[in-house]
Amino acid sequence: MALLPLIFLLQAFAQPDEKVSTSSSLKSVTVYRAGAEMNHTANAYLKQGNTEFKIDGISSYPDLNSIQVKCPSTITILSLEYGNDYLKEEDVSSVKKWKDSLTLVSDEIKKLDILILSQNELLDVLKTNKEVKGSQAGLSVTELVKLMDYYELKSIEIRNRLLLNNSKKGKLQQTQNRLSQQINEEQNKNTKTGGRLTLQLYVSAAGNSNFDISYITRNAYWTPYYDIKTENIKSPLKFIYKAKISQTTGIDWKKVKLSLSTSTPSSFGNAPLLKTWFLSYINPYRAMNNSLKKTNTIPGIAGASSQLSEVVITGYRNDKPAQDIVYVVNGNLMSKSEFSKFTPQAIKSTETLSSQDAMAIYGGMASGGAVIVTLKDGLDDYVSVSESTLDITYDIDIPYDVPTTGKPQIATLKETSVPALYKYYTVPKLDRDVYLLAEIANWQTLNLLPGEANIIFEGTYIGKSFIDPASTSDTLNFTLGTDKRVIVKREKLVDYSSTKFLGSNKLQTLAYDITVKNNKKEAIQIIVKDQYPISSNKEIEVDLLESSGGTVNEEIGVVTWILNIDPGQSKKLRISYAAKYPKNKVINFN
Repeated sequence: MALLPLIFLLQAFAQPDEKVSTSSSLKSVTVYRAGAEMNHTANAYLKQGNTEFKIDGISSYPDLNSIQVKCPSTITILSLEYGNDYLKEEDVSSVKKWKDSLTLVSDEIKKLDILILSQNELLDVLKTNKEVKGSQAGLSVTELVKLMDYYELKSIEIRNRLLLNNSKKGKLQQTQNRLSQQINEEQNKNTKTGGRLTLQLYVSAAGNSNFDISYITRNAYWTPYYDIKTENIKSPLKFIYKAKISQTTGIDWKKVKLSLSTSTPSSFGNAPLLKTWFLSYINPYRAMNNSLKKTNTIPGIAGASSQLSEVVITGYRNDKPAQDIVYVVNGNLMSKSEFSKFTPQAIKSTETLSSQDAMAIYGGMASGGAVIVTLKDGLDDYVSVSESTLDITYDIDIPYDVPTTGKPQIATLKETSVPALYKYYTVPKLDRDVYLLAEIANWQTLNLLPGEANIIFEGTYIGKSFIDPASTSDTLNFTLGTDKRVIVKREKLVDYSSTKFLGSNKLQTLAYDITVKNNKKEAIQIIVKDQYPISSNKEIEVDLLESSGGTVNEEIGVVTWILNIDPGQSKKLRISYAAKYPKNKVINFN
């Protein structure tokens, strides 16, 4: 195989002996946090001599400097040109059907508009004639009654027709709106011009030729997010890593092998040089957003592109007839035809047994040998994770479809369970609810990225949180919602609260009782926080009088209690403080 990196040669070429066109097939994509590397294959029979070879099905938005083409050594690439195929017809059979339906509905609405207009005009005529007839003299009572009955009958008949036609029109307009929305949706999916590579080749030997094309496009990205689940406060937390993949490359990704990388494509073509490495603080949110919002073209990657190695699983080879071979899939015997229905991606491992070993286990039916097959079971078997110093790559063996609509497609990458310490938390001064927290130690080993997390507790969706891997804390905390079975109450103690005058000063004392009751069937640990004011004025003096043994943070005026409460038990805490200040001043204690 000969590799020619993209070089746009500015020289004249001989008129090609023939022109050949073919469509490429997208095989694999490596999606970065900003950008993607796309890998295509193409095949065509080429005659000897100069040939103009066009390859369709390329992204509409490649980085031209990154395009690389591999071809057989019998072919020399003289030049390469990229362009968009604006005349390519898309598969719009469904759109045409909906447009035809929309035309029919619109015609029916126009007919109804004519009927409604006509019926309104008839009503106007009827009203006018009624006024004229009613003013004429000489009509008998009998004639007048007949005339009124006629007007009433005709008026009711016309109004009923109007009501029916307006109802039909309303329903047709709803159908018209739905068809229009569906057409717009489908047209947005098919806003693809399609890219085309035009290669000028010299073919030294005729034959079937395979081409591998790879390039970088900036019109794709993925963002991480998580589902965090737990069944109860005695179970570990289950982290489910997920990815939202979006792309507007101009072509749909159909049944492609996906790899997701946390890195970004290299932006330099020269050999790297080490520089002094300074450590500094970064903001993960800003770094992520800046990366995703880049609109400049991604520079090319020099050199050969890395190729994803495929694992090919071969069947048992034996000189005896194939029907003598026994296939044992997850312990179940099956024929070769039944085994052939499994895709290679579904097979985790195979083991081949000789005739003698197979017959010892399965008897004479395995005289040709046996193939022991273990199928993949669970997500971890389909997604392999490789870590390096700077990035993590998730290789997904399940083929994925990602349309070029920009709408996120969800891929599940990994599941892992971690032990958690569950605690209850309350700040009754601000909120009378009691919150359940999950605390995770050594969370750095989880390789988390900044992203949203859906919290699911006891099978119920609680809400969203955000994972911040840049946290400097040794533990990671998640709020799992409120628990109404743990009750907290904060009451002001009137008997212990007072206001006194001491000379030119006023001494004001406040006291509160906090009661916590556990109505659950199991013991809990709960963190209770309250506060007392801090003075920033030398004329105001504040003293904490009572804290019921809580931990006091004097810098911010916060008292923290950590309580262990048995089922059905209550515990009471008290916080009391006093403030002395000039009596001609007023202080807001709220």
